[in-house]
Amino acid sequence: MGPAGYQRWRGLLFMHWPVPLQALRPLVPSALALDSFAGQAYISLIPFVIAESRPASAPAALATRFLETNLRTYVRAPDGEPGIYFFSLEASSLLAVAAARLLFGLPYFPAAMSTRREGSSIDYVSRRRGARDTVVEVTWSVDGATAPAAPGTRDHFLIERYSLYVTRRTGLYRGRVRHPPYPLHRAVVRRLRQTVVRAAGLPEPTQPPFCHCSPGVDVDIFWLERIATSPG
Repeated sequence: MGPAGYQRWRGLLFMHWPVPLQALRPLVPSALALDSFAGQAYISLIPFVIAESRPASAPAALATRFLETNLRTYVRAPDGEPGIYFFSLEASSLLAVAAARLLFGLPYFPAAMSTRREGSSIDYVSRRRGARDTVVEVTWSVDGATAPAAPGTRDHFLIERYSLYVTRRTGLYRGRVRHPPYPLHRAVVRRLRQTVVRAAGLPEPTQPPFCHCSPGVDVDIFWLERIATSPG
């Protein structure tokens, strides 16, 4: 089956924090195993621009543009395939929020969002509608290119994920995406205020994040597929 839609993800900032496994377990469906690197679990907060988004059946001229911020952790399905589990996703498009909730069952929230770039410095602001104390305000700068994440490294564990998992009333589902490896750059976060981690029920980070940024990738998005909740 072909893609359900196409998107162009641009200007991504990946902010990562270690988090205790025991803090994640009550918040992640029991059918999913928590994934870790060298015994350490992580959460990631990722603001970015969806420069184009359209269903596969729509022409490029009808693509929409909006901002998105997501909070995620790292999991494995019962069949062992690695992926991500979203605690929340903010988007500046009400249509995108409604479609993602209806078609994919993802925990999207509408937000008032803006971004501005001056040279290598980017400002990004997101305030969840109906919960304006749930915010992300971050300023970062791009500080030179690095190689794509190498398999077996922590960077690859955190960055190169191609499946998401979501539970619906009828069971556990996987949605895949397809894109080339992220071109990565070093990122320096100069200012950060966020309350989405606490809003998700997670412990507030006590350390600054370690970060990556990427100019972006073009993405094929596939429909959800129901998966078995036990191997075989």
